Amino acid sequence: MTSLGGECVYACDIDKDVRTIYELNYGIKPDCDITKVDEKNIPHFDVLCAGFPCQSFSKAGNRLGFEDPTKGTLFFDVMRIARYCKPKYMLLENVRNLASHDNGNTWRTIKSSISQLGYYVQDNPVIFSPHYIGIPQHRERVFIMAVRDEEYDDFVFNSDNTRSCNIDSVLLDDNEILNLSKYKLSEKQIEWIDNWNEFIQNIDCCPGFPVWSDCFCSFDEHPLRNEFNTLPEWKQKFILSNIQLYENNKTFIDKWLLKAKQNELFFGSKAKFEWQAGECEKLDIWDNIMQIRPSGLRVKTGTYFPALVAITQTSIIGKRKRYITPRECARIQSFPDTFVIDENDSKAYKQFGNSINVECAKIFAKYMFGDKATREEFSRKNQYPEEIISNTLF
Repeated sequence: MTSLGGECVYACDIDKDVRTIYELNYGIKPDCDITKVDEKNIPHFDVLCAGFPCQSFSKAGNRLGFEDPTKGTLFFDVMRIARYCKPKYMLLENVRNLASHDNGNTWRTIKSSISQLGYYVQDNPVIFSPHYIGIPQHRERVFIMAVRDEEYDDFVFNSDNTRSCNIDSVLLDDNEILNLSKYKLSEKQIEWIDNWNEFIQNIDCCPGFPVWSDCFCSFDEHPLRNEFNTLPEWKQKFILSNIQLYENNKTFIDKWLLKAKQNELFFGSKAKFEWQAGECEKLDIWDNIMQIRPSGLRVKTGTYFPALVAITQTSIIGKRKRYITPRECARIQSFPDTFVIDENDSKAYKQFGNSINVECAKIFAKYMFGDKATREEFSRKNQYPEEIISNTLF
């Protein structure tokens, strides 16, 4: 917003570490708990920007007031402030799941609540990701543009117009990184990943399901065989798929498993594996991006990073054999290199994982404010010109 000529007059965040970094960078001391803030004490402003947790809302009542169905959620506080302060614009952001949450009831409640305050919001939530515009992070989020007493044409994006991405555009050279060794994989980690690399390169097909090494046995030997019929259908399917994979590659897997178990890291979630990098002629984990997740070692295409998250699942750059640094996380979220980062890496990773991509927010702000070039770029006639041609011919 500042880059578009605006001036921030108020901020609020319940995380004290976020407040510290915010004040350090922007010179504004944020309030702590928005639920305890009296809206009458907030300075005059024209644009309200907010993110809020995605929660189910009560279905009690469909009008604002004491029976407001959003009561008890942070979205209620957004509406409370908007009702009193009456800003011209609101830009809200949430996880992709908001679009379908509670069978669509959550979105309908949100849209209805905003509309009843006199704001125009397009009927369907807008889902957008930085990788759509060439920023190497797959991070689909719902963006809500609300304009008071003024309609606007729907924001439209055609996924066929997604730009190419390159992770090199955000990576630091290794020689630029202070304390590089703390981001490098250990010898044991490299050996552990090498074992999974050997696995994926020697089995007869690329598995499209999670690989669970504790299922590398016959069905009669499986530890859950006696309770198999009581398991959820999805779990039954994965167990049977892994047993079939084992039977098709038994000679190799028996030998491989003995070797893999010699690595002290090969246990629990690290004895599981997910290949999500698609089909390719040469399967090589080190050409891709990895995350160590509760579901196992997850391998994604090396084109762009998976969404940054607020928990410790920091991406590993295969070709560098290291984790991404906080500064690279900042770049993935389109923060400038002048932004001062928390000195504690864990806190920095959490903050960027909870943040919003700057360039995406900027696009929606410009669209909402009526910027002609942005409105034209994301118009239906520009995103789907074939529809215009078809209608003309018809």
